[in-house]
Amino acid sequence: MIRKLLLLLECSVVFAGLLLGLAAWQQHEALHQPLKLTAERVIEVPSGATPGGVLNRLEADGILDKAFWLRQYWRFNLHRQPLHSGEYQLRPGQTVTDLLAMWQRGDVIQYSITLVEGWNFRQVRSALAREQRLEQTLSDIDDEELMSRLGLAGLHPEGRFFPDTYSFVRGTTDLDLLQKANARLEKVLAEEWEKRQDGLPYKEPYDALIMASMIERETGVPQERGEIAGVFVRRLRIGMRLQTDPTVIYGMGARYNGRITRADLREHTPYNTYTIDGMPPTPIALAGREAINAALNPVAGKSLYFVARGDGSHVFSETLEQHNRAVREYQLRRRADYRSSPAPVTPQQQ
Repeated sequence: MIRKLLLLLECSVVFAGLLLGLAAWQQHEALHQPLKLTAERVIEVPSGATPGGVLNRLEADGILDKAFWLRQYWRFNLHRQPLHSGEYQLRPGQTVTDLLAMWQRGDVIQYSITLVEGWNFRQVRSALAREQRLEQTLSDIDDEELMSRLGLAGLHPEGRFFPDTYSFVRGTTDLDLLQKANARLEKVLAEEWEKRQDGLPYKEPYDALIMASMIERETGVPQERGEIAGVFVRRLRIGMRLQTDPTVIYGMGARYNGRITRADLREHTPYNTYTIDGMPPTPIALAGREAINAALNPVAGKSLYFVARGDGSHVFSETLEQHNRAVREYQLRRRADYRSSPAPVTPQQQ
């Protein structure tokens, strides 16, 4: 009896070994099989998808075989490994092992969108709405509700987002991207605020952000930002109105058609710095780090005026008489190729 039991146990061990060997061989074959692709293909792993579910789908699509053994491999070897959602680029010649390594790394396809210095919030929303690879969640709500969803209820959205190029994966929402841009703005503003000059006419960082937005809209010439800031800061200190055209344009809103008239300069809006004292109530555009830095570190000097030359740069003057001469030269007799911003740089010039 004992001999029979020992023989049965021995046979069971051999059988179990054979099963384990078969399973190991099947897993090896499953892992090292080439993907059945003749051309590149993008597969999407939705948020919340499981490895087993995706493997079953790929088997149904004819991209791989032996999904059962691959599910077991993931279950026993990679059960602590999260499956990153997004899109994955598959290429002919890759194996299932390559695919699983991509999943482990989260090697998803990255897209990007750029929020541009000087854009207003209307332009930001328009750019997000045009990006089809973002999940659109904000299309049917107004700015007030949008700010509430961002956790910024009651705040004005203008200038609250940092202009930069942001990477994202398919499935990212427009709200996710705005949250990232807002967090980036707050970080940059705090960093620059810590490096500010003493004695500036700002009560809080938000004041500097308003100033930076006007600087951003006034000049595209990097080396002029500090000089523009210097003029504005000196005007604030002596109680002189800022009188900057971009604030007039912003106050006009959708009515602006590419030019402003004397009547527009006299029309009172909360943003028209020809009719209000001090700065407007909010920023008027997205401000980059350089503009924020300039607002917090204005160039010392005596100039109180500036006028555009027509090539994107400005002439700075200390007195009204000097300024009027510059206006006559550069504004009343405008050159044929007059520009309010610098000419774009071609690749050969870079």
